[in-house]
Amino acid sequence: MEPATRYAAFALRSAIVIVIVSGLLLGERRFAFFTSQSSLIALGYFLTALVLMAQRRATVTPVPALRGAVTFWLTTTALIAHFLNSHGTNPIPGLFDPDPAVAIDNTGLFLLHYVSPILVLIDWLAIGPHGVIRWRTALVWLLYPIGYGAVMIVRGTLLPAVNDRYPYPFLDPTVAGIGSMSLALGRIILILAAIAFAVIALDRLVSMRARRRARVAITN
Repeated sequence: MEPATRYAAFALRSAIVIVIVSGLLLGERRFAFFTSQSSLIALGYFLTALVLMAQRRATVTPVPALRGAVTFWLTTTALIAHFLNSHGTNPIPGLFDPDPAVAIDNTGLFLLHYVSPILVLIDWLAIGPHGVIRWRTALVWLLYPIGYGAVMIVRGTLLPAVNDRYPYPFLDPTVAGIGSMSLALGRIILILAAIAFAVIALDRLVSMRARRRARVAITN
């Protein structure tokens, strides 16, 4: 990879780290929330990538399947936050709330729910390797969000006095009953599976375009 491209990759990944750290520090971030957990995992991954890139003076993408998982988990965070939690509400006005504390908290959430997922998706599309993730890997990626939901439901049931008993309304069986909650979670899992496969599909498309350009360059 050319030095200029390598520097661009380093700058992008540095921006991801800065955005995640800022989002975690602006406002109160509690570990029970999937946003906090997935952001911490992404932070650890991209910090590791930056260290390896600095050491080897090359664009290093450690464990591509894990990067795909991080991309999927942050994309999931963004979509659930926007469509399920905020019901599609525009987040921009919240950044200018008259209460400074609320505005700061909203800014932190905006960085974690929107900015970092977009930057990570750009990294997924712009930086190789591409075409190395198998379709069935998407099922492995699903284990974490499914396990997270199961743990949060059991935790809230057994420990009713714990903080953030049910971090998200769709994990709360007291809202609409266990049956309705199970149906809703089943639909969410199907949507998550579709997102996971879409992440891999995007990677495959980038790989196909790169191979096509290479063939054209050879023939010319």
